[in-house]
Amino acid sequence: MKIFLIVVLVSFSIQSYSQTKNNNMTKLESLTPNIMVKDVNATLDYYTNSLGFKLIDTNPESGQFEWGYVMLDNVGMMFQEERSLKTEYKELEPLKVGGALTFYIRVNDINDYYNNLPKEINIIKPMNKTFYGTNEFAIMDLNGFILTFSETPE
Repeated sequence: MKIFLIVVLVSFSIQSYSQTKNNNMTKLESLTPNIMVKDVNATLDYYTNSLGFKLIDTNPESGQFEWGYVMLDNVGMMFQEERSLKTEYKELEPLKVGGALTFYIRVNDINDYYNNLPKEINIIKPMNKTFYGTNEFAIMDLNGFILTFSETPE
């Protein structure tokens, strides 16, 4: 009986602490990168026609886009024209399109996705098994950004 009581008290204390910590903290809900590009129209065409993303929204609604938003399943990406983004954030003025970052995208059935990519996709790292056990490949998009696609085998 004493052991049970201790377990219940410890369990209650951990739950209580966890609930208190979570109630006092703002919870992040999602992360969608807004990526600076030279040509939003060409970028949206690449992501929708070559990588299978779905066009969600643009600004303006037609013509030469200043901004666009695409999604593939749970992965969303926004693209904003260089001049427009630099007007919005003066800190970006000295920077060029392309970045010193990679996008790491989890995929299920990675072999199917990889094998169905159009031939013109710039695969910079072919499908491989990493030292940490995932199957991965990487591409460079038309703006110089690297997207790594990964799946952990079951």
